[in-house]
Order: sequence, then C-alpha cells, then structure tokens
Amino acid sequence: MKILVINAGSSSLKYQLIDMDTEQAIAKGGCEKIGIDGSFIKHNGTVINAELRNHSDALKLVLKCLTDEKIGVISSTKEIGAVGHRVLHGGEVFSSSAYVDDDFLAKVDALTPLGPLHMPANVGCIRQCMQIMPGVPMVGVFDTVFHATMPKKAYLYAIPLSDYNDYKIRKYGFHGTSHKFVTGEALKLVGKDAKVIVCHLGNGSSLSATIGGKCMDTSMGYTPLEGLVMGTRSGDIDPAAVIAIGKAHGFSYDELDTYLNKSSGLKGIAGRSDMRTLDEMIAAGDENAALAVAMFEYRVKKYIGAFAAALGGVDAICFTGGIGENSSTARAHILEGLEFMGVKLDADANKCRGTFAEISTKDSKVKLYVIPTNEELVIARDTLEIVSKM
Repeated sequence: MKILVINAGSSSLKYQLIDMDTEQAIAKGGCEKIGIDGSFIKHNGTVINAELRNHSDALKLVLKCLTDEKIGVISSTKEIGAVGHRVLHGGEVFSSSAYVDDDFLAKVDALTPLGPLHMPANVGCIRQCMQIMPGVPMVGVFDTVFHATMPKKAYLYAIPLSDYNDYKIRKYGFHGTSHKFVTGEALKLVGKDAKVIVCHLGNGSSLSATIGGKCMDTSMGYTPLEGLVMGTRSGDIDPAAVIAIGKAHGFSYDELDTYLNKSSGLKGIAGRSDMRTLDEMIAAGDENAALAVAMFEYRVKKYIGAFAAALGGVDAICFTGGIGENSSTARAHILEGLEFMGVKLDADANKCRGTFAEISTKDSKVKLYVIPTNEELVIARDTLEIVSKM
C-alpha cells in the first residue's frame, strides 16, 4: 500500500507518499504561502510557482504532481491506498490515532479551542481532502496522543481543580509523533522495558521521559510554550513575570501571546532564532548569542536531570530534531556535568551530523544516541494499522 501523509499548517501543506512495503518515501514536498502572494510547491526538489488560494488548490496540485508524466511517481491517484493526516490536538478525547468519519470530525471540531492557530487548518484540510479523494480511507494522527499515558500528578497544574474539570486546562505535550518514533528506535537498542529520555531539539523543542515506551512526563504543557528555551518561545517563566510584562507594556492578551511565542527565546536574547546563525555570531564574539545558546543548553540539561529523577534513573538519552541531530557542540554542552549519572560521551563519535550514531563510550552506564526522527513514517504506520483492520 502507498500512503499519502499530509501535514497542513495555516499557510502551508507538507506531504510525503510512502510505499509501506519498503517504508520509504517515494515522493515528498510542500506547498508554501497558501492564500498569500508568491505561493508555490516544491515537489521532489522541483519548484513550481502556482496560485494557491486555499488548501483545496494545494491538495489538487500535490495530486497532479504525484501523477505527472515527467515528475510524478504514480500513474493514478487510485494507487494511494489511504491518507494519514497530522492533527495537532487530541485533548482527552483521543488516546490513539483514529479513523476519519463524521464522528471524528465532530470531536476534533470541538477541540479547536485547545489549538486555535493550528486546528482549523488541520481539520479544514481533512475535509477538503475527503472531497477531492472520495472513498479513500483517512486517519488522523495526533501530536498529543503519545503523552496521553502521563499520570495525573504529572499532567495536572496546581490550580483550582474546577478549571481542569470545566476547561481541561492541563499539560498535554506535543511533538508526539517524533517522540514515539525515537523512543521506539531506542527500545530496540536498549530493551523493551528501558527508561528513555528523548530530546527533540529544534526551533521548537521538547523532552519526553518514558518507561517501556510509556510516556511519564514531557516538557511542553497546555501549549507548546512551556518547557525549554526555544527559537522564539520563552519556555518556563514565572506567571507573575508575565503579568508584570503585560502591565509594563500595556499588552493585550493577544500581544502578550505574541511576545512569549514569537519574540522571546533565542530571538529575545540574541535577536536571532536560528542556531547556525547564532554559532556564527558566537564565533564573531557576540556575547548575547553565547548567552542565548548557554541558556538553551542549560535548560535542556536541567530537564534531563529532573526527568532522570522522576524515572528513578535512565538507560538511554536520545537526541533528535534539527539541533539535536546536527549540533555536536550543543549535545556536548548539554551532557557535560552529567557524569554523576553515569553519562560518558565519546567525543569522536559525537562528531556525527544528521545520521544515526551511538555517541556514548563503551563503559557509559547511560547509552547516548543520535536518532534522526521520522514523524511521517509514524503517521503512515498508524494509518496502515487502522485501515488494515477495516
């Protein structure tokens, strides 16, 4: 079976067509600037300018590219056996990926308030895909589901319980498909009952703490804002400081949200959010860039220590995501000082970039890995599992 994986954003649509016999992507690309001037599609490296007024236009162009005589990889859309859609939020309603039907759509519509920026695009794209590809089975795969096994003591906030009961304000966690993939790969290496900490580090960053593949805690919270220092997100901050910032600037709630989500993090400290740019700035002697990166690395280290305590030890620490997979310097700085936990980094092995590697020494009590993530494959696997049972 060939499965089309779709990840729809507010003005973008990323896709992969995966042959499940080999679990390899035979086509991949994305539509950008949907509904904005200058929209285009990049399909298997080929860039095509096109007027994309909405996600329906984008989906039609994706299917056209997939079946094109020159740049296509299939002769007909009938070769697509199912479609897997990334959906941001499953709330407490979904504890696993689910088949898309009218009941599914009604439930995810009701969850829109938990992800007002992303859910309308996710769900709207699913509806449009159902119209364009009638009869093709579709599955929704949620960012939050992997973390649904957290115990109450981990996911509840110490606020009046009525606000959890009435409004479902609690920690949910995100990056679930990435954490699921990397955790699963780690368990193959260290044993099915292992205690694993995964560091998904990129512009958006999060950690997960698992036992035998079951998530016990994660760093992101009610939204992706909580936790680590990120590209443009503040991460953990005293709520009283947020109130003080709002009063000082006279911010509205929306302005305060923008401040914390888009103007803070690495960008807030150094003026830039890209780690490669920050490395260049550090090399040129920029002190604020050095401070921003040090804050980022320190926060990751602190969460690793906290999660190791919560798990009662750790068997493996894994790095993934754009920074986690590619920055040997960040990995070294994060792991420095964790020798008391039995962590021993192999400096030579750590020189890897963008490929799988074991970066711990042979006598390290804690195994250290770089494991490139594959979120699309997780979505495709879940989709295949569900449609195969229909």
